[in-house]
Amino acid sequence: MGVVNGVRVGLTLEQCWRESPGGTAVAALETAHALARRDDIDVLGIVGRHRGTATVGYAPRVPLRRMPVGGPLLVETSLRFGWPRVDRVVAGLDVVHCTTIIPFAVGPDVPLVVTVHDLAFRHHPEYFTRRGVDVFERSLAKLRDSADMLLCSSRATMRDCSAAGFTNDRLRLVPLGVDVKVARDDARRTVRERRGLPREFVLFVGTLEPRKNLAGLLDALDRLGADAPPLVVAGSTGWGDDATRARLARAANVTMVGHVDEVDLAALYAEALVLCYPSFLEGFGLPILEAMGQGTPVVTSRGTSTEEVAGGAAVLVDPHDTESIATGIADALARRHELSQLGVQRVRGATWDATAEITVRAYRDVIAARGKSRS
Repeated sequence: MGVVNGVRVGLTLEQCWRESPGGTAVAALETAHALARRDDIDVLGIVGRHRGTATVGYAPRVPLRRMPVGGPLLVETSLRFGWPRVDRVVAGLDVVHCTTIIPFAVGPDVPLVVTVHDLAFRHHPEYFTRRGVDVFERSLAKLRDSADMLLCSSRATMRDCSAAGFTNDRLRLVPLGVDVKVARDDARRTVRERRGLPREFVLFVGTLEPRKNLAGLLDALDRLGADAPPLVVAGSTGWGDDATRARLARAANVTMVGHVDEVDLAALYAEALVLCYPSFLEGFGLPILEAMGQGTPVVTSRGTSTEEVAGGAAVLVDPHDTESIATGIADALARRHELSQLGVQRVRGATWDATAEITVRAYRDVIAARGKSRS
């Protein structure tokens, strides 16, 4: 049953079945759940056909509708043949919202809204597979022809989309949120014991992939020498940069904890001396807000969306300069109390409900624009 006088939206959640769902899955799920809490939205998760359940920790809590195919086959049939169409699998949708740059096929009568977190494949194609870059470029071309509106996580991504040929009226800034649940003391003790954490440590959170710049972080900690705290790395194994993964595995002062669920992750942030997130390029940078919500100081990159997300409450460094990263970590350690307070202030108001509110406005705007074009 639809919501009376509301919007019925099909929201794609296919990335929740990937081996490494990453931040795009977190953002899609949190947006879906925030939309589902509203009384003016009827949200259905749209996913491909899969034999197994969603990746552990990424199971959607909204009703699901399944496409006839899934995975890479769904990507190719959608881009090449415009099949299967979401609006033929699920009738009565007012809008389809694709939560990654790769669009599902949609008929001409249903507005298409697409979340674009970043165009990193254009800035750093060397960090992606040849097939990945090809898929992303074909997706971008498809969006130029068919998307009513792109929802961009940051102004940096909006600028990139504008440069890629999208007019400003088709772009909308939709910052991501954070669900702040301050970790309890018992949860912190439990995660420390279960994960075998050092007494003090620098934390990195994210999928292990080249653009996250873990090699630069390791070099920076080496530069600090005896003053460097151990490093804890939390996140799923991604792709590329085998040399850095091997280096992490053999380093005596590095603890790899893999994917961490929501409860443990909050405690992990709370236990860390500093979160260091020196990525070369991000569409947003959720770990920045997640760490700040626990009062943990943050070191992150300047000149990309991470500076935007930090909002003046983090130490900013040049991710290409090892000495800059090392100096930033030392600065954050010296200013922990000040940065902790600034971070807590920064995350106030950065909620998933706020993200959902802007998203709903975008839905209503594209629906209204379609109505005007037909009258």
